[in-house]
Amino acid sequence: MTRCPPPIYASSRLYINFFQPSFKLKSKTRDGARVHKVYFAAATPCDRLVAHDSVEPAIKEKLQAQFNSLDPVRLLQEMRTAQQTLSEFAAHGVRAEAAPAGESDVAVFLASLSSAWKEGEARPTHRKQPKTKHWWKTRVDPFADAWPAIEGWLIAEPAVSANELMDRLATMVPDAYASKAQLRTLQRRVKAWRAERVKEMVLGSLRKSAETPVEV
Repeated sequence: MTRCPPPIYASSRLYINFFQPSFKLKSKTRDGARVHKVYFAAATPCDRLVAHDSVEPAIKEKLQAQFNSLDPVRLLQEMRTAQQTLSEFAAHGVRAEAAPAGESDVAVFLASLSSAWKEGEARPTHRKQPKTKHWWKTRVDPFADAWPAIEGWLIAEPAVSANELMDRLATMVPDAYASKAQLRTLQRRVKAWRAERVKEMVLGSLRKSAETPVEV
């Protein structure tokens, strides 16, 4: 018994052979390390077959008639529908028969092509899977216990450097900070702390300006 090919293969075969141009290598020459390649003009497999001298005229007429009966937009829409069916089957294990596309479905699909580039790849099989959020920390915060003291130093001396803070920690708790291996982490924390303080100052000034009544 002859098995019918899946719809995605039937549609993609016609689309590629009749509407998908490609380049074929004509010649290749080497000049030292440089390779110069020359290609034939881009053409579809159907165009190459029709242009070949060894193909019989009856076959060429049949191919031309088949080409005239095809709609590339409808073929592309059928491919996307078949991909959607495969995607749903892979995700949920449910195989749904794809309904034949009507004129309204093709029109909607054609209209969506003008903005499809904004969302990137439109094929259902290329949908990105949502990433699982990590609720755990991969590293222990090296300044979890010392941060209240560090923040107090920063408030008292806003211009103090992270290097100076690291020296103070090494003197205060040599067992934990004598090697100063956490200096880079401390620099990032201090930078983030100062950025947050600046943000609070700017927003505070804006709130005060908005609350101050304007005298007319």
